[in-house]
Amino acid sequence: MPLQQGLAESWSHIQGRLFPMLQEAAGPLQECHSRLVVVLEMARIEAFVQMVHGLPGRPPEDRFALARAYTAKAVLNLPTTRMLIDRLRVDAVLRRLCGWEFARAIPGEWTFSRAFDEFAGYGLPERVHEALIRRTIGGDHLVGHISRDATAIEVREKPVKAEKPQADEPKRKLGRPRKGEVVPEKEPRRLQRQGTMTLSEMKADLPTACDVGTKRNAKGHSISWTGYKLHIDTADGDIPVSCILTSASVHDSQVAIPLATMTSTRCINLYDLMDSAYDAPEIKADSRARDHVPIIDHKTRRGEKEAIAAEVRAKRVARYELAEDVRYDQRSSAERVNANLKDNCGARFVRVRGARKVMCHLMFGIVVIAAEQILRLVT
Repeated sequence: MPLQQGLAESWSHIQGRLFPMLQEAAGPLQECHSRLVVVLEMARIEAFVQMVHGLPGRPPEDRFALARAYTAKAVLNLPTTRMLIDRLRVDAVLRRLCGWEFARAIPGEWTFSRAFDEFAGYGLPERVHEALIRRTIGGDHLVGHISRDATAIEVREKPVKAEKPQADEPKRKLGRPRKGEVVPEKEPRRLQRQGTMTLSEMKADLPTACDVGTKRNAKGHSISWTGYKLHIDTADGDIPVSCILTSASVHDSQVAIPLATMTSTRCINLYDLMDSAYDAPEIKADSRARDHVPIIDHKTRRGEKEAIAAEVRAKRVARYELAEDVRYDQRSSAERVNANLKDNCGARFVRVRGARKVMCHLMFGIVVIAAEQILRLVT
């Protein structure tokens, strides 16, 4: 079925049948309630929740309702679980949409915490997001551009101290080796190693501990943060396709090949758009090997600044613009997804610790963005 037709049928079902039925059962729907209904219907999160029945002891709380509640937390952009519980107690429509009829049935914070730990353990939102992408824009559907970028994630966590390298052997002096001296070979860089590794091996090779990252902002000033870095591949229409979480100090280029490998299993694209941080021969070769066209902003090396400035001035005078420059402007979709995740889906309020839980928290927001942006292709 064509993508446009499938999404049109989904929107017709949501608008023509689901909304009237829910308004009759739960009451009038506000905008936030309608957004939650759309996300839950598109994501189908209940199909991926693991519920175990028949074990001795007190039966666990409804994990389906808790998963819907955490999705609502991302939709409403609530900073804490306590605020989510308070909202559920006073908002009868939201409470019924999540699965609790009465306020007294809402579990405590400790139950929410245990359920969140379970969701993070088996990667519930990651599985939901992957299935959503494969079901909608995956398969035979063609994606024009994939914009690759990373965003800083600040957390309230103590950074891990970097281990100092052990100086067992004295460093060899620079210059030509002496006669008979055996020079040890240098270990291959991470980008070189990734060419012969599987996706799981590449992800395992990336650091994920909390540490301090530093980058230069748009005004040219260096800023630092404590936490992590979320690397995202964004398709046309501001749809996040793949995500990987690493330590804050990991350079963007180290995650380009794993992200490209993950994205290639979910959708088919033609162009890879990246900024100057990804200007490396290994990344370009990997993109071409996948039959993609890499469009990467040139990284200015020493002695190239004046020549590049003269070339830019000459193009401006001649009113000449390359086709690659026009396509590169599409990379702003990655910036919009980063801003949407932080401003509207809870990425500024990370109150959990550890890469596994931080990734789970962020991916609930990614699921919300992906579901809404996919449905906007027809609405």
